[in-house]
Amino acid sequence: MYALSLLDKSPVPPGESAVSALSNTVNLAKRAEELGYRRFWVAEHHGGAELASSAPEVLVSWILAHTSRIRVGSGGVMLQHYSPYKVAEVFNVLSSLAPGRVDLGIGKTPGGLPRATAALQAYRSAKPDFEAQFSELTTFLDNAVAGEPDEALAFSGPKPPVTADRFLLGASPDSARLAAAHGWNFVFAGHLNGDPENLRLSLDTFRKESGGRSAILALAAYASENAAHAAAQISELKVFKVFLDNGQSVSLGRREQAEEFARQAGAREYRIEERKPSVLHGTPENIHEELSRLSGLHGIEEFILEPPAVGTDERLASVELLARKPLSAAA
Repeated sequence: MYALSLLDKSPVPPGESAVSALSNTVNLAKRAEELGYRRFWVAEHHGGAELASSAPEVLVSWILAHTSRIRVGSGGVMLQHYSPYKVAEVFNVLSSLAPGRVDLGIGKTPGGLPRATAALQAYRSAKPDFEAQFSELTTFLDNAVAGEPDEALAFSGPKPPVTADRFLLGASPDSARLAAAHGWNFVFAGHLNGDPENLRLSLDTFRKESGGRSAILALAAYASENAAHAAAQISELKVFKVFLDNGQSVSLGRREQAEEFARQAGAREYRIEERKPSVLHGTPENIHEELSRLSGLHGIEEFILEPPAVGTDERLASVELLARKPLSAAA
C-alpha cells in the first residue's frame, strides 16, 4: 500500500489576487489534514503573477500555525539562491516551533524568470555550485543537532528537539545518487519529467545507493466522479516549452511567459513548442489503479500529488475524492 501527500503551487485564480491564492493554499492544507494526507508541501516560484508562493518557508510557518498534525514542508527551497547556513537556520527554527512536523525539500532549478534569478543572486560573484551548496547545507544541519558541534562551524541554531526530514527533489539518476550520498530522501519529479525509462533508472539508482530505501514519486493528478469531465478539464491545460539558442529549455504555463523568458534571457533565437502536461486524470478508481501499478512496479510507498490549476473548487473536490480509498489503506 502507499501513502498520499500533496504539493501546492498557490495558483492565482483568474480575476483574483495572491491573497486569494494563499488563502486557498492554507484552506487546502487544513482540509488535507482532515482527510489524512501524510504531508503538505508548498513550492517556490519567482518573477510571475500566476503563482503566489515565492517564499515557501514563510508559507510553511503559517500553515503549521493553522494545522496541528499534518507534516508541512517545502517542495522545494531553490538552494542556488541562498546561503546554506541561512536555510539551515530557518528550518531549525521551524522545527523548533513545530517539532516532528517539518519537511525540508530542496530543489535544483531557479524556479523563475531570468530577471528574478539575477535579482536573487545579485550578491554572488559567480554561479553557485549546487553540489557544494548541498554538502554545506547537510553539514550545517548535522552540526546543529550534534552532541558536540564542530567548533570550526558556525552554529545554525536553534537546536530543535526533532530535526526536519530532508528531501532532494530531482528527475535524474544523478539527483538520486546525490541524495543517497548525503543521506537524504529522494523525490522524483514525475509531474515535470514523465519519461518512464528515466523514472526507472532514477528510482533504481536511489534504491541501490541508499541501501534499499524507497523514493517518493511526485505526480500531477486530477480526479472527478465523471471520467469524461476529468478529461475535458485536463484538455484545457497547456505547457509551453521554450528552447533557447544557448541550449537551455524551460517549460512555462503560458506562451507569453515563454516569450518573456526568452527575452529576459537575451536569446537572439528561440522556438516554442505547445505541449500537453502530464496529468493523471479520471475517476478516483482510475487514478488509484495507476498509482497501484506504479507502486508495485517501482516499490513506491508514497506519492506526492499536485492538483492542477483547474479552479479552486475543482482542485479541492479532486483532493477529497482521491483521499477516499488510499487513506484507509495507507494510514
